[in-house]
Amino acid sequence: MGNYDTSQFEKDLESLGIQLSDKQMEQFLLYYEMLVEQNKVMNLTAITDYEEVLKKHFIDSLSLVKAYDLSKNIFLIDVGTGAGFPGVPLKIAFPNLRVTLLDSLNKRIYFLNTVIEKLGLSGIEGIHGRAEDFAKHTMREKYDLCVSRAVANLSTLSEYCLPFVKVGGQFISYKSEKITEEKAAAENAVRLLGGKVVNQVAFTLPDSDIYRNLFVIEKIKETPKKYPRKAGLPGKEPL
Repeated sequence: MGNYDTSQFEKDLESLGIQLSDKQMEQFLLYYEMLVEQNKVMNLTAITDYEEVLKKHFIDSLSLVKAYDLSKNIFLIDVGTGAGFPGVPLKIAFPNLRVTLLDSLNKRIYFLNTVIEKLGLSGIEGIHGRAEDFAKHTMREKYDLCVSRAVANLSTLSEYCLPFVKVGGQFISYKSEKITEEKAAAENAVRLLGGKVVNQVAFTLPDSDIYRNLFVIEKIKETPKKYPRKAGLPGKEPL
């Protein structure tokens, strides 16, 4: 493994109230190396610069601490995980979490399962499939927390994600824009799906002007069985 300067990363972590062991730091650095190496043969991320990956992927993923107590033993699903964000950084920093990484592209899941094995992580698995299919049956209303950094409007994401969450649990959407209008447009969809927007946490990433939003949606009743609708519809015709 290369010789990396982790001083800024440690400073950013400290601002989030997170302290890593040497082993956890090594896991993050190995994950970075695997990400950049695999990115040469498949499109995982447009961001490959070391400092930028640490800030815009790792710290961004971990900023969930601003909206949720991750010290609890919870069952978490990351929908549309892509290159593993936010699920893998959350698992590294909070080994107590049980994590499911769901993505529709099998190549990405193969990569993530290799990462899990190389990093020696347990209590985390990558699953290949579409949210519309898995939220109908096997994983429905099973999770304490669903998270997603996927690029979609909040109405669409809520239809993909809320069916996974048990009543009393939460869905938290990572957003990069100032999207008060999107929140207003999504409120009807959220209500139909059994949820309620309970918080919006706005902040900038440490030592940067990178704006972020965490939308916190609580599951207050079961999602009607007709949701999510069949593949493609949540994106084409948001509720």
